[in-house]
Amino acid sequence: MAHALYADQALVGDTMVSDVTLTVDDGWITSITPGRAPNSETAGGIVLPGMPDVHSHAFQRAMAGLAERAGPEGDSFWSWREVMYRFLQRLGPEDVEAVATQLYVELLLHGYTTVGEFHYLHTDPAGGLYADPAELAHRIVAAARASGIGLTLLPVLYQTSQFGGAAPTQGQRRFVLSLDQFSNLYQRLQAGYGEDANIRLGVAPHSLRAVPPDALAAVIKLTDGPIHIHAAEQVKEVADSVAWSGLRPVDWLLQHHALDQRWCLIHATHLTDDETRHLAKSGATAGLCPTTEANLGDGFFPFLEFLGHGGGFGIGTDSNVSVSPVEELRWLEYLRRLQRQSRNLTETSVGASTGAALVRAALQGGATALGRPIGALAPGKRADLIVLDAEHPILTSRSGNLALDSWVFSGNQTTVRHVMVGGRWVVRDGRHPDQDTIAARYRQTIARLMA
Repeated sequence: MAHALYADQALVGDTMVSDVTLTVDDGWITSITPGRAPNSETAGGIVLPGMPDVHSHAFQRAMAGLAERAGPEGDSFWSWREVMYRFLQRLGPEDVEAVATQLYVELLLHGYTTVGEFHYLHTDPAGGLYADPAELAHRIVAAARASGIGLTLLPVLYQTSQFGGAAPTQGQRRFVLSLDQFSNLYQRLQAGYGEDANIRLGVAPHSLRAVPPDALAAVIKLTDGPIHIHAAEQVKEVADSVAWSGLRPVDWLLQHHALDQRWCLIHATHLTDDETRHLAKSGATAGLCPTTEANLGDGFFPFLEFLGHGGGFGIGTDSNVSVSPVEELRWLEYLRRLQRQSRNLTETSVGASTGAALVRAALQGGATALGRPIGALAPGKRADLIVLDAEHPILTSRSGNLALDSWVFSGNQTTVRHVMVGGRWVVRDGRHPDQDTIAARYRQTIARLMA
């Protein structure tokens, strides 16, 4: 049944407009009209499209804070990875679901309405298949449905530990599937969820070091949905790729595959000028996760150069050390300010709004990366939206682009008042209806894992 939502302010297209009514029917925005329609509901704040989270490993939310101790020979991404391997050996299906549900509620409360779950935990702790090989993927879907968040589910193919086909390590045994096993997994997910308007399926060949070329070529043929892959996150990864093939990871992908809007390259941190230009022109999205990339010491993605060549990006929470979209957006800009010792660099035309530019670009790029009709308030898009509290101290007396600047650059205190996903309110007045029950289950899970 259609219902109308009246907004004093709303981000429609690229413009913050006043005094409009959005009509929503069966989860879709069907019209946006000036003025207040009869019998319309008042939004009660500033209406924005919900932010897409293009890259998440949900189980790692339970790890936040557990890897912040220096090792005997220093610490790096590679030593962090060993901590992660040890942690996940304790996770059972119920634990995966409890952690993911808690995470997804937190994402909603901060303004994300869709998550791209880069799901590589497939088998039991010994590396054996569950009775239903899609058991853990089902748990991710159950978490998304319990929280109400939209989902792009990206099951991961992972087969080798290094470029050139080295066998996986013991720590990686829960990730590993053959091509036949992966195809079976994907077909089960397609049969179970392919008709759900709040779920999109794609594939995620983990990385060039974890997926041999023949397997990569085969797995991307399984789907017409998004294709996500880790690429060039670490300097060592780039050096190993060159030793294996003579090419850097992104250069290898550009030369061997027709990258287009279906592709999202996660991190893509270490790029040459030529790679930056060609990746931007390809139409592929860069999946940037600044808080995780900073936490892991990855390096600096050439953000401004990539934008200058017309590249599109989305933001992701990755290891989920942060659940705030404004923190990710802010650090995209702040890292460049530190590098260049200057300010307002994302959009430099005189009078341009930095916060608004970041929000709009991340909405568009995130929607492309997740392969869903989201990221904009427009007829034909899913009714995935957030309502910012215009009376919150951070936003008081702010309107238009100034409200977006204030939202992005005024700290991590959430100003999200209401959240709608697929035409259904899932957060009202800053609360999820089941957040206490979900949090209690999460605390019990963590207590058991930490015992």
